[in-house]
Amino acid sequence: MYIESVPNRSSRPAILLREGWRQGKKTVKRTLANLTDWPVEKVEALRLVLAGRRVVPAEQAVAIERSAPHGHVAAVLEAMRRLGLEGLLASKRCRQRDLVVAMIAQLLIDSRSKLGMTRSWHTTTLAQELEVEDADAEELYGALDWLLKRQERVERKLAARHLAEGARALYDVSNSHYEGRTCVLARMGRDKAADRCRLVIAYGLMANAQGCPVAVEVYPGGTGDPVTVPDQVEKLRDRFGLERIVLVGDRGMLTQTQIAQLREFPQLGWISALRNSAIRKLVHQGALQLSLFDRQDLAEIASPDFPGERLVVCYNPLLCDERRRTREDLLAATEKELDKIRRAVARRTRTPLAEAQIALRAGRVVNRFKMAKHFELAIADNHFVWTRKTDAIAAEQALDGIYVIRTSEPPERLSADNAVRAYKSLADVERAFRVLKSPDIRIRPIRHRTEDHVRAHIFLCLLAYYVEWHMRQAWASLLFDDEQLRQDRQRRDPVKPARPSPSALRKKHTRQNAEGFPVHSFETLLDELATQCRNTCRIPAKPADKSQAQDDFRFQQLTEPTPLQEKAFQLLRMFPGYGNAK
Repeated sequence: MYIESVPNRSSRPAILLREGWRQGKKTVKRTLANLTDWPVEKVEALRLVLAGRRVVPAEQAVAIERSAPHGHVAAVLEAMRRLGLEGLLASKRCRQRDLVVAMIAQLLIDSRSKLGMTRSWHTTTLAQELEVEDADAEELYGALDWLLKRQERVERKLAARHLAEGARALYDVSNSHYEGRTCVLARMGRDKAADRCRLVIAYGLMANAQGCPVAVEVYPGGTGDPVTVPDQVEKLRDRFGLERIVLVGDRGMLTQTQIAQLREFPQLGWISALRNSAIRKLVHQGALQLSLFDRQDLAEIASPDFPGERLVVCYNPLLCDERRRTREDLLAATEKELDKIRRAVARRTRTPLAEAQIALRAGRVVNRFKMAKHFELAIADNHFVWTRKTDAIAAEQALDGIYVIRTSEPPERLSADNAVRAYKSLADVERAFRVLKSPDIRIRPIRHRTEDHVRAHIFLCLLAYYVEWHMRQAWASLLFDDEQLRQDRQRRDPVKPARPSPSALRKKHTRQNAEGFPVHSFETLLDELATQCRNTCRIPAKPADKSQAQDDFRFQQLTEPTPLQEKAFQLLRMFPGYGNAK
């Protein structure tokens, strides 16, 4: 007997069970049953039986005991291998190094607490890959102590890779809120993310000109940004051994006091910007003529108040419009709230409001919107009148869209255009802070009890961002990132607003890259890779003698990668790394 498929012109083929035999020179067929309505699996099983093959249920042939997400683990570990991260941490393999590598990988895959890590990495292949299945939380804290002792050594290696004599170093400070009361680093300060006062811990991040992180320093919460600058100078000169470097910091970081200290090191250059009060003074002195911007948006000026410095004045009309619109919105919101207070004062005839009560309510309003400098308040018992300071508003409005870059670098080393571009590159450090605080790494909230563990935790997060930064470079074509951004920054007008490249606009519009792959964020691309699993399979033993028990046969097999997953791995393998750096 056999199964035969008979084509049918008007409908699907007929599936027939037949038998055949020879009569002389002819072959005779006879149909035994019509199997057309049978499911395909049932027909195929019968076909195998008729062919003399043994058929067993699928669950008895191969059983999948466990399916663990693996693709994202493999991608992160491949990136670490390309970067030689293990060699940066220690030249020889040890238990602490494996644990630190596992924690860095876990931060990128799914950021958790240290106890949560020991739970979470068993849901993927990470613990198996790095042989840390038996690690507990206490052992991870011991690995943090081990890492902290090596921080200076690791940062020196990173500086040797990414900073060179005469290069630019970007530096900025941020903070994150602290949960608890035990760490001496936690102090009351303004949380830059939530814009309110709470327990915070500050940290300053140093990166190279492209935004690649190099070092981090932790400070007590509430530490002023300028106070941290001398530590960075010491780090660049003494720990990294760099004599000639250009430090780029914002106007709140490199204040006049700090710049005066930087002048003590002639080989150390700097790039910063002037505060609005200094710009107004330049206009009042006549050193800055607003008519300069009738035909140009960038000009270089000099002032005796800033000897030995170059001042590059820029005017951005779009920034001017934005500042004026924002100011008018804040003024209107302030007036609306102040008018409520005025009406409340007028209504209180039986129990008039005292001067102190009115002042307290009015102060809250003007401070909330940061508009105290633009209003004149007349307050007395049961009396409240407010007026706009039109002259002050007009004076500030005249400087809308104007900013001044200041630098110690001479023109032969740094053009005016590049000075502006260098200052704007601080946006790369701001991006680093956003990634550190985002769900990608989750540096916050900080819950560690001891100072050393807090410092080690923040350094661990820096290393995780170091890996992510390079993975983003490798995967730029698969992400929404602008692949031509670095080249365009060197060619486009440094003052005019940045515009995305045609390729970035195309990716944003079509949600696909030039090769037709769907475009992802970094997080969703890792999620896509996680669908590639490592399956633990089992084949039941079938001993010839049933009285003799035999162990089942087990093996592991990866699911086949999708074209997108294969492309992601290919880009990682092609990305130039640093090998097994020592």
